[in-house]
Amino acid sequence: MKDTLTDANFPRTADLRVYHLGLRPGEVANRIVTVGSPSRARTVASHFDAAPKLFELVSERGFLTLTGRYKGIPVSVVSIGMGHPNVDFFVREVRECLSGDMLIVRLGSCGSLIDVPVGSVVVPKSSVAVERNLDFAFVSPEECQEHPYRISKPVLADPELHSQLHLSLAAGKPQDWKAVIVPGSVNASADSFYSSQGRQTSFPDQNENLIEYLQESVKELATLEMETFWLYHLAACWNGRKGTSSGAPAPPLATGPVQPTTSQPSTANAVSKVLAGHDTVIRAAAAHLVFASRTSQDFITPNEVAVLEEWTAKGVLNALVEMTIPADHVHGEEGSVWAL
Repeated sequence: MKDTLTDANFPRTADLRVYHLGLRPGEVANRIVTVGSPSRARTVASHFDAAPKLFELVSERGFLTLTGRYKGIPVSVVSIGMGHPNVDFFVREVRECLSGDMLIVRLGSCGSLIDVPVGSVVVPKSSVAVERNLDFAFVSPEECQEHPYRISKPVLADPELHSQLHLSLAAGKPQDWKAVIVPGSVNASADSFYSSQGRQTSFPDQNENLIEYLQESVKELATLEMETFWLYHLAACWNGRKGTSSGAPAPPLATGPVQPTTSQPSTANAVSKVLAGHDTVIRAAAAHLVFASRTSQDFITPNEVAVLEEWTAKGVLNALVEMTIPADHVHGEEGSVWAL
């Protein structure tokens, strides 16, 4: 992004493009699939309707957004890379580009901690964060009484979206696909692919027994990955905010120039109508594709990945369009990239 930015608190350009994703209002829809890789994003977008023409934006920070319609309903897919910080960029910046509700499904890979074949799909009802304890003495652990890793309390997925996601994936699962779909389990999102997921490297991570510690500490634990907890956490934080009955728009968490609006007066008025007197919500769920088994050490093949991503992409899209958003909680179509 090379345009002049304003407001160091929440950097934006004069035409309201956010700093890291590069988006402006009208370029991202209320229903969103988020993935880690651009190739998976394009697999999802390959199912979009022929019209309107697919909108594509790649930011200088590497975020890819594709927006169109699926079964006539506006949908976006955003590729964000890996880890909690990128989820934070994604959720906060899209929130400031979008009026009304947000429905987000993460479609991402994971390692499984339960006895299911690779190629299975796990739909977690909740997630915990697993973080490296930076106060622990990793070089001289005998001098420290703390545990080297910390586990947060669980945060829940949106129950309706979680249920619909399971139903849509089950309906679209190929009959000859031998792996299974597992709903209602718990995920652990780590702050590292290596140390906080119990992988052994040459660093003194003191994580030899981390997997067992997690399994003993977290009931119904099924998957390890790096993003879902932060998505569920931010959705829960947003949903805890109170609406306003004053007739004025509810302020975003970052105030001033980041007030969610667009340069179109009619759309700006629509934003006020959406936010005035209502609680907008962020509803989040996730589908985890089991690429690796942390118990058997099996790993999925490239051919299996292609088939798995194809049918789960369609299942996630079907789940999103089955979900209802109140008419006054939908971003205005005028001036948007999904306008017909």
